[in-house]
Amino acid sequence: MNSGALTARLAGSAAEVGAAAWNACANPDAVRDCHPFTRYEFFAALEDSGSAIAKTGWHPCHLVLERDGRVVGLMPLYAKSHSFGEYVFDQGWAEAFARAGGRYYPKLQASVPFTPVTGRRLLFRAGEENPESRRALLSAGARAVENLGASSLHITFMTETEWKDAADHGFLRRTDQQFHWNNNGYATFDDFLAGLSSSRRKTLRKERESIRAAGIEFDRLSGSDVTEAHWDAFFAFYVETSRHKWGRPYLTREFFSRIGASMRDSVLLVLARRGSRPIAGALNFFGEGVLFGRNWGAAEFVPFLHFETCYYQAIDFAIAKRLHKVEAGAQGGHKLLRGYTPALTRSAHWIADPRLRRAVADYLVKEREMVDEDMAELSAQAPYRKGR
Repeated sequence: MNSGALTARLAGSAAEVGAAAWNACANPDAVRDCHPFTRYEFFAALEDSGSAIAKTGWHPCHLVLERDGRVVGLMPLYAKSHSFGEYVFDQGWAEAFARAGGRYYPKLQASVPFTPVTGRRLLFRAGEENPESRRALLSAGARAVENLGASSLHITFMTETEWKDAADHGFLRRTDQQFHWNNNGYATFDDFLAGLSSSRRKTLRKERESIRAAGIEFDRLSGSDVTEAHWDAFFAFYVETSRHKWGRPYLTREFFSRIGASMRDSVLLVLARRGSRPIAGALNFFGEGVLFGRNWGAAEFVPFLHFETCYYQAIDFAIAKRLHKVEAGAQGGHKLLRGYTPALTRSAHWIADPRLRRAVADYLVKEREMVDEDMAELSAQAPYRKGR
């Protein structure tokens, strides 16, 4: 039976929390195939590499819950000076608040930087998760808004259970959607294709054949097979594509070396090459029976190369490893036509100013209805054969 009162404090960086305490909360059952984006190693790589630090607008201030001086709970937390790298867009809220004379930044962000992947945001050591501890962590997060002079707290890409708990404690609820591929017991990629409508099946085969006809081959690398030379090549692709799309890359070169060293058994690096020359790549992580597509880049444009490298290679890998799902990241209605179907994502928001809170609450009611309608419409357009 637990004894002693629960206390909360802001610990600063992941290193200040410590790997043992962090992972005891992130992986309380000590399973080998744990969620890659709740692990200490991922947060430490982001922070120690200079990717998610105060200078880049991500000031670590992780919230820990302690009992008798021992860390029993954790909320990964950052003080933000902007809204980039989150994939749950609130810039409109910030602009509206500024027009009303308010100051939106700094805000607090409970999330995994640059990673739109659903996972637990309230982490607890084995035997410590219960209604009291969840309430204590959520309440401490709301108090941190006032203590740090922030406008709000945003818990993004949280689990459905956490989302419901947060709503019960006064947080506003928000939803959005992504596209995920579900493995319905396929033995081969052709089994997956057989479940598609005739027109989509022909299109996917044509896209894959065009890549083969272009002389492009693929290496799927994991563990010790990923070398620093591979990371050099991939980073060059990532930087080129990031600058084209967003103006600057979020992740430093050092980040990839760090996750290559500390998370190598959770990494899948797909490299496309002509002969021995890599021309594109996709970085994936896997855990809990899921493959998570994260970053992509290419040195040249080849029709359908993005689809093959990011989506079809991921499906091939998931089938071979008997994973039950591929999560392809944020946005991208084009994924629907390639067998990825809509999935709901959830976030919760604590807003201190009552005027902004009321306005956002009204907006979110309408937005949730729109998301539900959009998901229903997209699900009806899924490219699978009827009655499959």
